[in-house]
Order: sequence, then C-alpha cells, then structure tokens
Amino acid sequence: MPFRYFVKQLLMPPGLLLLLLVLAWWFRRSRPRLATFCFVLGAGGFWLMSLPVVVQWGATALEREPALARGEWASLAERADVIVVLGAGRERGDPAWGSDQPTGVALERERYAARLAKASGLPVLTSGGLHYGTPPTEAKLMADSLQEDFGVTVRWQEGRSRTTWENAQFTAELLQPLGLKRVVLVTQAWHMPRSVWSFEAAGLSVVPAPVGFLGTATANAEPLGGWLPTFKSIWRSGQLLNEAVGQAGYTLFYR
Repeated sequence: MPFRYFVKQLLMPPGLLLLLLVLAWWFRRSRPRLATFCFVLGAGGFWLMSLPVVVQWGATALEREPALARGEWASLAERADVIVVLGAGRERGDPAWGSDQPTGVALERERYAARLAKASGLPVLTSGGLHYGTPPTEAKLMADSLQEDFGVTVRWQEGRSRTTWENAQFTAELLQPLGLKRVVLVTQAWHMPRSVWSFEAAGLSVVPAPVGFLGTATANAEPLGGWLPTFKSIWRSGQLLNEAVGQAGYTLFYR
C-alpha cells in the first residue's frame, strides 16, 4: 500500500477518531484533562458521523449539481460526444465471483451510465487505474461489468489514473486527438463539483450526470428525526469528509 494511503487513513476519520481514543486511554493517568479532551473529541466525532441528519447536512453542502431530468436523457447526444464513468474502487476476491469486482458505488454509476447510453446512443468511456498497483484496472473492471451486467459495450478504457485530477487529464489525452471534447460525466453527486472542475481544467466541456444523492434523503423519516446513530451513516460521513478534504486540496494545489 502506498505510504500516502496509509497517512490518509490515519489522519482522516475514523482513523483519526480511533487515534484520539487510544490517546485518551494512554493519558488517562498521567494527563487526565488531556485524556478527557481526546475522549470527548473521539467519541463525539464518532457520534456525529453516525447521525443521518449530519450526513444530510454535509451532503447538501457538497451536492451542488442538479440531477439530469429523465426527459433529457435521449437528447444528450446533442450536447455531448461521450459518456465518461469514473471508477470507485474494487471489491477484492469475492469467492462468489472468483475475481475482483466493482464496488457498489461503481455499480451505481455503471447502471446510470448504461441507462444514459441506451437512451442517447452515446459511446462510453470508463476511467480508473490500478488499485494499489494490482491489475486489472478499475476501467477494465467497469467495462467488463457494463458489458456482462448491463449489455453496454465500452468503447474506450482510461486505465492510468489514480485520482480525480488524473481521471480528467488522461481522459482528455485520449479523447481530444479524436476531436471529442464534450462529455457526460457520471459520478456520485457529492463528488461531482470536484470532477466537473477537474475535467473543465483539462479542456473538456462537461454535462454533469450525478447519481447517488445523499442530501435529498429526509432525515425526519429516520427514527428520532435522524438523530439515532446508524452504521451506514458512519460510512457515508467518511465519504463526505474525504470529498470535502479533496475539494480543499484541489483548490490549494491545482489552481
């Protein structure tokens, strides 16, 4: 595993919160006030991350691109040349399949891209490189799944990228020599603003096609109005925090 991934997992929740709880235990006798402070931050952070209402608030702040109207799908060919689907990791070695498979998030993107492709007739490009250096690429995993699971043939595979910025740069390198500069971009709604920014910076015109909205869920429909902790919310909060840090990092390093 690359060192940067190790550091990222340690410094981002829940790794950071676990570290605070370990420090709280370590200093419980020698520095009780510091231990209490670390415990409150660690336990309080876990509680906030577990709340559906907090997920909804965070997602609403990140999900700035509206969904495509169903009536727009067929006319996408008038506005774009290619549908680009961004990778979202892989599930490793599930015995049921006998090989690595796209994650549930990637499958959600694939399903939406397949519907758009069938409605519009646009060709599809998958983008995503090696995950921790292990073949096949995310682009190939998604291409195989789109063909086998959704009956959509992928025309291009961009298999070098490791980040959203590289998704955009390498996709542009592949498409622009072919005279293709307009893309329908499929990724999670909370990931879309950074993705659009990256692809436009690479010289491509983007039609956002976000999927997997988290901010539209009604917290009031959850037990106690979304204030009852759930395991699912912890995972979703982690995704949103990672994206918020990613947006801040791109603003600092790529402008």
